[in-house]
Amino acid sequence: EFANPRNLAAGTIRQLDPALVAARPLHFRGYDVLRDDDAEVPTNSFAYEALTALGITCNQQASIFTTLADVMNFVNEWDDKRHDLPFNTDGLVIKINDRALYESLGLVGKNPRGAVAYKYAAEQATTIVRDIVISIGRTGAATPVAVFDPVVVAGTTVQHASLHNADEIARLDVRRGDTVVIFKAGDIIPQVQTVLKELRPADAKPIDYPAELARQYPELEFVRPAGEAVYRVKGLSGPLILKRALAHFASKGALDIDTLGEKNVEALVEAGLVNDLADIYRLTKDDLLQLERFAEISAQKLIDAIAAKKQPALERFLFGLGIRHVGAQTAIDLANHFESLEAMSRATIDELREVDGVGEIVAESIVAWFADEDNVTLLEKFANLGVTPQFTKKSGSLTGQSFVITGTLQSMGRDAAAERIRELGGTFQTAVAKDTTYLVAGGKVGASKLKKAEQYGTKIIDEQTLLELIQ
Repeated sequence: EFANPRNLAAGTIRQLDPALVAARPLHFRGYDVLRDDDAEVPTNSFAYEALTALGITCNQQASIFTTLADVMNFVNEWDDKRHDLPFNTDGLVIKINDRALYESLGLVGKNPRGAVAYKYAAEQATTIVRDIVISIGRTGAATPVAVFDPVVVAGTTVQHASLHNADEIARLDVRRGDTVVIFKAGDIIPQVQTVLKELRPADAKPIDYPAELARQYPELEFVRPAGEAVYRVKGLSGPLILKRALAHFASKGALDIDTLGEKNVEALVEAGLVNDLADIYRLTKDDLLQLERFAEISAQKLIDAIAAKKQPALERFLFGLGIRHVGAQTAIDLANHFESLEAMSRATIDELREVDGVGEIVAESIVAWFADEDNVTLLEKFANLGVTPQFTKKSGSLTGQSFVITGTLQSMGRDAAAERIRELGGTFQTAVAKDTTYLVAGGKVGASKLKKAEQYGTKIIDEQTLLELIQ
């Protein structure tokens, strides 16, 4: 079961098992046709006609209007009718129909000037806060969560909502026993909008956040780093943090260790069989057979799955370590730049900042992680157990060449272009540097990148030339 359609769709798309994806039949609804030549798709309404002719499901409710009054009548009409649709929607998009005019207006950031999103007022409901519990994430961040009487909002039953941090609790002045107004941000994420203080019980007490942390987690010590709103576990130690860290290490985006899910992680940690990330490589079948969750076949399956990940891809291993601020893409960029864990561990802040997408905060976080004695010991333990992350330099027609894209591409999204460049051995950068080989100029290009390209002698190419290079 999933909390909402978005979670189902996102989780399914990330699945690597095609059988599981097939068991969750998602429905795709097209809304545009991308072509270089506007004459082929003269209007946005024609795009819907083309999609329908191709057999692609698309919006059958779209209409064309010539006056703003008619547009607003349509908007108001669908405020009620949208609830009868077989899918959730929180608004409408109003576009200029003429494609040439639409494109000529350009963009503001990533948003087209020729379209505007009209968001309906979020559905609200009132309920009573029964408790405020604090959840600890895998990075040790402490997040307060309001637990309230179940209430239906935007089609689903919700009974908890994040309060984000101590500052937000203070801003709302939310207390146990308060009656609150709940809504869903984007019709997806439950949020506490306001507290109805006139209904507050006489005995409702303000939340003392540090005291709550001490009461709910007496075995942990928390700190609030300077300049941050979030309290974090000091030292990132203890079974609770280990469970979060190990689940992340084994997750699909990291090492993708089959059958090492949250339940098995919890069993291993609670049994004392695993005391750090590296300990999973010490496990034997006999260790697992001590636990109720495992039989002969399931135990051997997990041992084999772990052994199969003794030489993980460097970028997956980096991401799996859970270094603060190092997400999946940053891990890829770091791996491509340093090519080994050892080289990265010796890097200075200035050297790290040479990596595309790594700023001072990320660089400082990486340096601090590798300087921590516990982390040094952990990496030594991995090595002693035969775990050797591997960097495979992708080679292809673009090996040794680097690309920056400015403006919008008509044939594909920027992320798709970046992925294809990397597949062919090239490097994708977000800013023009001295080592940039090509600046790809799409529609409505950025003047600053063009100026930098001219300054560094970077070759400027158009989208068609890029397509020829990556095909």
